[in-house]
Amino acid sequence: MPRTRTKTLLAAPLLTAALLTLAACGGSADAAKDDDARPAAKPAQAVSAKTADSELGKILVDDSGRTLYGFTKDKPGASACDADCVAVWPALTSAKDVKAGSGANAGLLTETRLGEGAEQATYWDWPLYYYAGDATPGDVNGQGLDGEWFVIAADGKLVKQAV
Repeated sequence: MPRTRTKTLLAAPLLTAALLTLAACGGSADAAKDDDARPAAKPAQAVSAKTADSELGKILVDDSGRTLYGFTKDKPGASACDADCVAVWPALTSAKDVKAGSGANAGLLTETRLGEGAEQATYWDWPLYYYAGDATPGDVNGQGLDGEWFVIAADGKLVKQAV
């Protein structure tokens, strides 16, 4: 077989695969029309912080019942949690102002600005976090971790007792 024909025979399946991949990744010719047919995005939902009974007493949770924590390295109203930290301890952020729910003191609930304009909810100057190890509402698996992470009581103080 001549060398040119061998190259053509080998290139043909590769070219076909590439074209099929591009076709699968590309949008329809009517992409603009498809976008117009989609429903408008829902407005951002407001998030609230409220209190709930736990084995540690009344503690702060979000509107879904997920426990909220404070970090002892934070300064009043300022987070000390870096990117590695936030991977395990995500901040309570919201596109809208966080509201005080049942049992939470609205006067203690504020926000602090993070980088890129995002805002993190704070309670009595404690920036609020979730713990990635809490699987269900009411879990307090982050309580006391590293002697730095504690649930927050209804009065805004860190609960430093063991579970």
